[in-house]
Amino acid sequence: MWETIKDIGYWLRENVSWKMLRRGIYVLILIMLLYYPVGMLLIHKVDADPDFGLQNSSRGSNAVAVSIALIDREVNQNGWVSNDPVFKPGAFLDNMANFQTGVISAIARFSYELVDQLGRTRGSSAVDPDLQEVSGLLQYAGDIWWWNPSTSLMPVATSEQQYIKAMEQMIVYNERLARGAAVFEKRSDNLLATLDRISLDLGASSASIDTYVTDGFGCVLDFGADDLFFNVKGQAYAYRLILKALRKDFAAIIASRDIANSWDEMETSFDSIISMDPLVISNCAVDGFLFQNHLAAEGFYLLRARTQLKEITNILLK
Repeated sequence: MWETIKDIGYWLRENVSWKMLRRGIYVLILIMLLYYPVGMLLIHKVDADPDFGLQNSSRGSNAVAVSIALIDREVNQNGWVSNDPVFKPGAFLDNMANFQTGVISAIARFSYELVDQLGRTRGSSAVDPDLQEVSGLLQYAGDIWWWNPSTSLMPVATSEQQYIKAMEQMIVYNERLARGAAVFEKRSDNLLATLDRISLDLGASSASIDTYVTDGFGCVLDFGADDLFFNVKGQAYAYRLILKALRKDFAAIIASRDIANSWDEMETSFDSIISMDPLVISNCAVDGFLFQNHLAAEGFYLLRARTQLKEITNILLK
């Protein structure tokens, strides 16, 4: 063994000059300098298309169909970056990672409503097994890679694997629903409960923004402001699409209760959130002279959308 190592060392001394070695080091450094910025440029995608997945009506639930499409796009098509290790360019795309995490968090919240309300005939009926599995899988943390020595020396299920499983179970449920072998209760009280839960989730996000604006003041050098901004944007984006799809699912109730105009206004507020795309996210004073507070602006439209959701649920209560 030792003789073999010495032979290799002798061969390197005889055949590889210092000039060649130095040139190889320079090439390696150049590759590394290009690897991250070029890779990040190719990978980065914060896709907030307001019409994504809404072109065709589903034979099952439109809201479930758009949730499936969102998971497929963010995990399979765009590539999940929230758990990328440091040797991959995606590890430094924090805006994209937070946007994707926000999208999944909204779908996970909606999956609760599928389990508790929409996917059951009444509160005392059995829980749909496919939906129950979906809800559990979507609670999986988004930053789990297949190997993390700080928690386990053995390989673990990655975030992508869990989300793909959830998507597959949602597909199974929607196919069963299309055949009449599953339940999606299109009752007024179910719509009301779903909108209430979404409203509560938006309220929690607005509280997070308020806390950060108050305690995390750092103006344009606040490097955590963009994380929260894009996380809320991802959440609002997913809810915007889910609510648009629920409008199709509950079209008869929305028409009979005359809430179409209120729904339009609510969608406009969500559009104001997802259309925000500043080059630099600033967290300056809300009454600042030179720089805007983007978190406060996002929070304003978030609260406006929440208020309009409450107006719709108040109508449904009557």
